[in-house]
Amino acid sequence: MSAIRSKDTKPEMIVRRGLWKRGFRYRLNDRRLPGHPDLVLRKYRTCIFVNGCFWHGHNVNIQPDNSPSALENSACCKIPRTNREFWVAKIRRNKERDKEELKQLATMGWHCITVWECELKSPRRESTLDSIAFTLNHIWLQDHHAKVVTYPSIAEEDILPMAAEDEAGYE
Repeated sequence: MSAIRSKDTKPEMIVRRGLWKRGFRYRLNDRRLPGHPDLVLRKYRTCIFVNGCFWHGHNVNIQPDNSPSALENSACCKIPRTNREFWVAKIRRNKERDKEELKQLATMGWHCITVWECELKSPRRESTLDSIAFTLNHIWLQDHHAKVVTYPSIAEEDILPMAAEDEAGYE
């Protein structure tokens, strides 16, 4: 357990590199915010949490009682068979704490994005990063009441040649 890192994990590095490449700038692990988000984009008033599927119980169905059968495995999160009661309680506490932190951030006016480890595997990685970038741009447009301008399409035959061009093309 002591070898498990909470910062600079592989999924977090993938998200950081992907956002940096797309032009987004951020701060890391801001201690002033609840939950110490992995990435904080102040310009967008957005916090990004990069969660491991096992530690945060991704797609795990947790029943209200504390019995070992109260937790069902999912495709990306397998609960160990040994000491199952401990793991059920731990994952339940992690999920509850995550919900509380998201509520606190929302009341403070922050947008929250949760990225799961399984969404960053090779076949889905680029679409996930594009989705995050799209969401951040949408948040910025909403917060700044920007109007989206659409231009009418122009048919190819309606385009006139420029003064330096002849009718056949460039010279």
